[in-house]
Amino acid sequence: MALKVRLARMGAKKKPFYRLVVADSAAKRDGRFLEIVGFYDPNKNPALVEIKRELLDSWVAKGAKPTETVASLLKRKSS
Repeated sequence: MALKVRLARMGAKKKPFYRLVVADSAAKRDGRFLEIVGFYDPNKNPALVEIKRELLDSWVAKGAKPTETVASLLKRKSS
């Protein structure tokens, strides 16, 4: 089972926000996930990124790999 840390779209039409979730790579984008590790709201100015760092680090230690988009959000958040 390959685990990914990726975005799951939530919110209304034309007003999205995203959850950072740990999910099996075969699961659908908004489908089954294992745990919510944060969220991203691009509608705020500046965009809001909240990450539960302890949870994220524990899942990465278990083998979860962030997608390119999540990796860029993590890099922006740590800067």
